[in-house]
Amino acid sequence: MADGLSRELIALRASRELSDGMIVNLGIGLPTLVSNFIDGLDITLQSENGILGYGNILEDDFEPDFINAGGQPVEILPGASFFNSAESFGMIRGGHIDVAILGGLQVSSIGDLANWYVPDRGGGSIGGAMDLAVGAKKLIITMAHTTKDGAPRIMNECSYPLTAEKCIDLIVTDLAVIQCQDQQLTLVETAPGISVGEIINLTAAELIIDSNVKEMSL
Repeated sequence: MADGLSRELIALRASRELSDGMIVNLGIGLPTLVSNFIDGLDITLQSENGILGYGNILEDDFEPDFINAGGQPVEILPGASFFNSAESFGMIRGGHIDVAILGGLQVSSIGDLANWYVPDRGGGSIGGAMDLAVGAKKLIITMAHTTKDGAPRIMNECSYPLTAEKCIDLIVTDLAVIQCQDQQLTLVETAPGISVGEIINLTAAELIIDSNVKEMSL
């Protein structure tokens, strides 16, 4: 099998789901990379630790107090605002986030999400993920299609504790783009060099194959 997408290319593909005027929350980990691929779009990024209106992740020449929810220093754009957690989660729970992009550990065939706890490792914190999963108007999950050992992450049922039930709209992995609608999973795009058959073999849940399934345009 050919290599799948890098983390950066997964983030790039996820960014293609965004459009002008959206309020977007990016989860910790891989989703934070999406902020580096929205130049030219009129997108307002919201971070649950209390920022509305930030930009790219910064590698140097940054203010250490200006960080996203993952603790990464970010560019503060003109007109940005800062607020406490109560106001931040009021935005999220009030349905004011157009799109949330979160990482995933497992997803189920009906769109359940597990992304906060790996039983074999112990520990973990659900943080704001459960609020974002149910509060955002659209939920996109970005993740590796399989574990490092090659086990499927897209399951009939999640074996890890759930973050939220029946909440996912779209899954972007290193191998595929899968739409979740009406509690069914539909393969709509394949990563370059990856066949439909390979994706089916690495997916534990049943996949509907879209009649117009195509290769991702990156």
